[in-house]
Amino acid sequence: MDKLPKIALPVIFVLIALVILISKSAVTVDSGQAGVLYKTFGGGVVTDQLPMDEGFHIVAPWNKVFIYEVRQQELFEKMKVLSSNGLEIQIDASAWYQPVRAKLGFLHQNLGKDYLDRVIKPAIRSAARSVVGRYTPEQLYSSKRDVIQDEIFEETKKILENQNVQLNQVLVRDVTLPSTIKDAIERKLKQEQESLEYEFRLVTAKKEAEKVTIEAQGKADANKILSASLTDKILQDKGIDATLKLAQSPNTKVVIVGGGEAGLPLILGNN
Repeated sequence: MDKLPKIALPVIFVLIALVILISKSAVTVDSGQAGVLYKTFGGGVVTDQLPMDEGFHIVAPWNKVFIYEVRQQELFEKMKVLSSNGLEIQIDASAWYQPVRAKLGFLHQNLGKDYLDRVIKPAIRSAARSVVGRYTPEQLYSSKRDVIQDEIFEETKKILENQNVQLNQVLVRDVTLPSTIKDAIERKLKQEQESLEYEFRLVTAKKEAEKVTIEAQGKADANKILSASLTDKILQDKGIDATLKLAQSPNTKVVIVGGGEAGLPLILGNN
């Protein structure tokens, strides 16, 4: 009985040490994450192997594992940039990005976990300044928003090309101009719209007048042709045909032949 505590004490110490060792060696990589292994006595960051997948892992207690989010993430940015004529423009944009999973070791080695502040933010700001500086406020306000969005994306992507970061999309959510410039642009656009509407009404009225003229000319030409083609003989024949049809009507009572200057039959009376 006296020996039992002496035997149990080392066992307890071994169990405690084992628990500590396992807790230091066990690494759990959550969903959407990946782990970069750092070997304290083996060359530092492991770059010649793929990062650790999701799940439970055992590593040597003297090594470290750095966990990275590898799912797509979103960056919101408000940037003040200058237009081509030197006016300050505010751009509200967001960028969708994620680290290149296969290159996660190099990313950790070269930039570390704060790669967002080190490369992505400076890259998108530089691209925005470069792109917006090519356009006037009028172009940015009206028709060029989609264009600058695509150009900022392409330029940012080019800057990040060798940084082991993947840029998926850049979205320009809003372009804010100084209020005086915005009001002036809106007045100009309104005047242009009114001018276009006035021109449209003029063109419509002109076309309607041309249509009426053409119809009138067509009727005049038709009457002229008809008048030229109606001889006395044709008129007499048509009168005879009409008289014969009337004579066959049950309402006709008396037919007098030879009446009128042209000698056409006359029909008198009805039921």
